[in-house]
Amino acid sequence: MPAATPARPLGFGLGLRPAHYTQILDGKPAVDWFEVITENYLVGGGRPLHFLDAIRARYPIVMHGVSLSIGSTAPLDLHYLDGVRALAARCQPAWISDHLCWTGTGAHNLHDLLPLPYTEEALAHVAPRIEKVQERLGQQLVLENVSSYISYASSAMTEWEFLSELVRRTGCDLLLDVNNVYVSSRNHGFDARAFIDGVPTRAVRQFHLAGHLDLGTHVIDTHDAPVCEAVWDLYAYAVERLGPVSTLLERDDQIPPLTELITELDRARAISHAALQQVAK
Repeated sequence: MPAATPARPLGFGLGLRPAHYTQILDGKPAVDWFEVITENYLVGGGRPLHFLDAIRARYPIVMHGVSLSIGSTAPLDLHYLDGVRALAARCQPAWISDHLCWTGTGAHNLHDLLPLPYTEEALAHVAPRIEKVQERLGQQLVLENVSSYISYASSAMTEWEFLSELVRRTGCDLLLDVNNVYVSSRNHGFDARAFIDGVPTRAVRQFHLAGHLDLGTHVIDTHDAPVCEAVWDLYAYAVERLGPVSTLLERDDQIPPLTELITELDRARAISHAALQQVAK
C-alpha cells in the first residue's frame, strides 16, 4: 500500500461546477478549495481542462469520482484508473475519492451508487480491490458512504463497522457524507450519531454536506436543495466528535448563484467554529 498522505484540513470548499467557472476566475471568491467530479475532466483537452488548470493555479483541488464501482464483481477498469492517475498528475489533487458502492456488473451500468451487503464475504472481496486501486493510483483512496434505500438480509454488521474494518485492512481513508448518514438513518431507522461515533476518527479525511428530498416515509438524496436543519445539527455533532475535517458543500441540480452557495458555506464555517469552541471548553 502507498504511504499515507498527511490529512491536513483544507478548510471549507465547494463542488466545482461549469456555471461558476468564470465567476471564480474573475472574482476569487472566499472558498478554500474545490472538489471536481473526476469523470468530467477525463478528456483530451478543451474547455473543462482549460478551466480546471486555471482554477487549480489558484485553489487546492480534490478529485471525486463516481465510476470506480469498487464493490462490483466485474474486473477493475484499468484503463479508467490510468486516466484517473494521469488527471491526478496534471492537477495534483490533495486526495482522490470515490464511493463505497457498486454501479453494475459486466456491461450493465445501473447509473446509481448501490450499497453493499455488510458481510465478511463482501469485506474479503472489496479490501483487495481497494489495495489494487491504491497501488495503481500510487496513493491512498478516500471512500464515501453512500445514501441507501434498501438493506440486505445477509448483512451481519452495521455500515460503520464495515467501514472501520475496511480502513483497518487497507489503510484507506473515509469521506464521511453527513447528509448520506442522515438519509440512510431515516430510511433504515438507525441512530445517525451512532454511525458517527462508530467510524475511526483518524481515518475521516473529508465531510460532505448536501440537501435531500424528505417524503416523510423515506428520504431521497438529491443534492438539489440547501442543507436542512437536521443535517446541520448532525454536522455540528460530527465536528465535535471528529475535529476540524475538510468540509465540502455539494450542489448538483437547481444550482443557485455562487454567492448563495458561499453564504451557505459560511454557515458551515460558523457551525464548525462553534462546535470546536464547545469541545475546547
